[in-house]
Amino acid sequence: MISHPVDEFRNVVLVGHGSTGKTSLAELMLYKSGASRRMGSIDQGTSLLDTDQDEKQLRHSVTSHVCHFEHQGARINLIDAPGMPDFVGQVIGAYRAAETVIITINAPHGIEANTRKSFQHAGNQGLARFIVLNKCDSENVDLPVLMNLIRNQFGSACVPVTVPLGTGAGIHGVVNTVHLPESLPEDAALNVSEANRRLIEAAVESDSALMERYFNGEVISGVELDQAIRNAIVNGTLIPVFCTTVKSDIGVNELMDALALYAPSPVQLPRHVLENGHEVSLRPDSHGPLVAQVIKTRIDPFVSKISYLRIYSGTLKKESQVHLVGTDRSVRIHQLVDVQGGQHDGIDEAIAGNVVAVTRVDDLQTGDVISDGSDELTLPPILFPRPMIGLAVEPKSRADQAKISAALHKIEEEDPTFKVHREEQTHEMVIEGMSELHLKMVQNRLQHRDKVEVNTHPPRIPYRETVNGTAEGAYRHKKQSGGSGQFAEVHLRISPCPPGIDPASYFVRENFEGLRSYHYDPSLNFGFIDRVNGGTVPNQFIPAVENGVKDRMFQGIMAGCQVQDLVVELFYGKDHPVDSNEAAFRTAGSQCLKELFHQAQPTLLEPVMQVEITVPTSNIGDITSDLNSRRGHLQGMEDVPGGYTMVRCIVPLAEMLSYARTLPSLSGGQGSFTMEFERYEMVPPSLQQKLMSSYQRTGNGSAN
Repeated sequence: MISHPVDEFRNVVLVGHGSTGKTSLAELMLYKSGASRRMGSIDQGTSLLDTDQDEKQLRHSVTSHVCHFEHQGARINLIDAPGMPDFVGQVIGAYRAAETVIITINAPHGIEANTRKSFQHAGNQGLARFIVLNKCDSENVDLPVLMNLIRNQFGSACVPVTVPLGTGAGIHGVVNTVHLPESLPEDAALNVSEANRRLIEAAVESDSALMERYFNGEVISGVELDQAIRNAIVNGTLIPVFCTTVKSDIGVNELMDALALYAPSPVQLPRHVLENGHEVSLRPDSHGPLVAQVIKTRIDPFVSKISYLRIYSGTLKKESQVHLVGTDRSVRIHQLVDVQGGQHDGIDEAIAGNVVAVTRVDDLQTGDVISDGSDELTLPPILFPRPMIGLAVEPKSRADQAKISAALHKIEEEDPTFKVHREEQTHEMVIEGMSELHLKMVQNRLQHRDKVEVNTHPPRIPYRETVNGTAEGAYRHKKQSGGSGQFAEVHLRISPCPPGIDPASYFVRENFEGLRSYHYDPSLNFGFIDRVNGGTVPNQFIPAVENGVKDRMFQGIMAGCQVQDLVVELFYGKDHPVDSNEAAFRTAGSQCLKELFHQAQPTLLEPVMQVEITVPTSNIGDITSDLNSRRGHLQGMEDVPGGYTMVRCIVPLAEMLSYARTLPSLSGGQGSFTMEFERYEMVPPSLQQKLMSSYQRTGNGSAN
């Protein structure tokens, strides 16, 4: 049983760029607190947290790891999150569980791409922020320059709380700038008195009475200062900076002390929830209504499904029945566990403020909210970024074919930034992720955990076909082979259908003379109009003509691509009392469209994407030049914090397939981008000819 009251919990997530030493720091704190009997090492393959086979090969975290330790009366729940942007989904889920974010910086490298992203995201979430400068014992660390850079980038609220004694390999300890020793050390790497002054000013800023006393020359007591620091961290007027050298175990004790003393508890930083649609602050009362959210899902080959929960209110008990908020379903919590890396210890209950896990509850998904029976209180959804990079996959063998769908579904459950879909036009199974490395890890997991092997290739671009002009004509389908035959004659007129129409006001007799009825398919922007007079096409065969037209549209005509943005009018035809049937009219409709399409100025359309690219301002010239080579159209630019610029543009999807590989080289690894479908546009004539030649040569329905 976990005996801590709510105000003794500290929920902390370790974030930052890759290779800053986050996992090593977490392992050292576990060891020093007695939570672990040995010091794990990533390099030696003995890590207590990075136990996944992919993590051992990469020597990087690829998933978040939950652990905990006791220190100075506090229960510190620690989530070690990946530093590589390829696995950002794991970081976003972890933020939802925490009150405090530790942003780790590799001191020799300074502020890197993910440092900025982590800092800004934590601020946007309203979380308390600590900064840890690790590897301070490296020879090329200029701490005064680095601290000035941090203050310039992240603001004057960033103040050192621990300062190294000595420099480089000669560092032998740290000095605390909150409560200064009587005799100031001479070998401190920063001005300790100046750091103390800035820290006190930042601390009292959130308390007007204390600020007045301080600036009137009164001495602030140690107890008052500690309380002021806690409040200032919660309010964001103080972001404490800690200097550490994990390899030599320097500065880590002081960081652990600060987490216990200064990091906010769930009581000090309550969460906002939605109560009957209105945002309210939820006090974490263990006797209140149960509100908990799934922050992470893991499929374990031995334990099956594991759902990690942050409890915001109430008490979750083993063998209890809980309600899935927003649904009419409930689930039973058979097993409740306390998580220590890969180790799970069964517990009977968990109270508000804690982070725990439940096993073998198949209905729980990441982001789900559970309650004790009410829909009155819920939490906002966890918003994950949309995956940008796709690969078409196909199983290597028949045995793989039988297992691939279930295996991919498991990975999709674990990783909200990984998606699987089947492309309707090309009939390909496409997997989407945040990067090529992300998708490579998915393939590794398929192979090692699920024993499924796949072949991959770039997904085909879903080009479309349409017409720019009009055409009118007839087609007679006549087939006689002894006995009853087939006969149908249809007269059609085809024309473009403008995107964004209101069907009810567009398909009217003022626009289409003799209109009797129409059908509109919004997914194709396709209208079929019945203008038949005098029964020249019997009513029972008109749907067959429409179905034949749609058959041909799905098959494609020029390059095997689906047809869209089309109006087809049926205005005349002939039938035979014996040989006419639905099949004959369906064939006639399909063949008539095929012939008329080539007469109506046919053209190919391509998907274009709304793209937002964020890069250091110094790289804008290279970015815009590259976009021009990709047939991009610049829409605007916007300055963002930290010396970055966001570029908005429209770019054809075909030109963006390799962009995830190109952007790092153009931005020094500090760029990021998002894209989403905007619309279809006409393919340039020179490229159209190339695509159609490829189709005619290979018969490939993708026109790639």
